[in-house]
Amino acid sequence: MSTLSIRLPESLHKRLKEMAQKDGVSMNQFITLAVSEKVSSLMTADYLEERAKKGNRKTFEELLKKVPDAEPEDYDRL
Repeated sequence: MSTLSIRLPESLHKRLKEMAQKDGVSMNQFITLAVSEKVSSLMTADYLEERAKKGNRKTFEELLKKVPDAEPEDYDRL
């Protein structure tokens, strides 16, 4: 495991401490989770971008033609 020292503005440090206490975890755990979520988000975006490059517009449109033209159920409306 690595150690990282960071400088935070007092206001952010105070908010971090409050939120970690509210969440019932240490500030270290809170920061670790926040960084993990950000890394995961960026990795997901990269993954989806790579997958999109492999897509084929013609195949996509052919598949869309197979979807029935029907109104969504009430529970599935926005």
